[in-house]
Amino acid sequence: QVQLVESGGGLVQPGGSLRLSCVTSGRSSTFYTMGWYRQAPGKQRELVASINSYGSTNYADSVKGRFTIFRDVGGNTMALQMNSLKPEDTAVYYCRGRLPGEDFWGRGTQVTVSS
Repeated sequence: QVQLVESGGGLVQPGGSLRLSCVTSGRSSTFYTMGWYRQAPGKQRELVASINSYGSTNYADSVKGRFTIFRDVGGNTMALQMNSLKPEDTAVYYCRGRLPGEDFWGRGTQVTVSS
């Protein structure tokens, strides 16, 4: 059974930093794309950042220059370094891994940015 498990969320003050991690178990094939998504209360889930198996990245405009996505070479472990956090970054952050015809999600980790 494939599982994606996020960690690293928490409460941080505006301007602070957090690093999220996503670890995959039960899967030997390399996801062709992995990504971080977030969902704030009352809002739709949105893409934060993604990275494919070649290392190409994509970021939401709202996080460009503040967040950086990392992925281990040839593997299914991923991280998201979040700097200069803002209250509007508060959300549950989800890890996603994709293969042709298959789509896997973690259960999410809460990030709260507040003073």
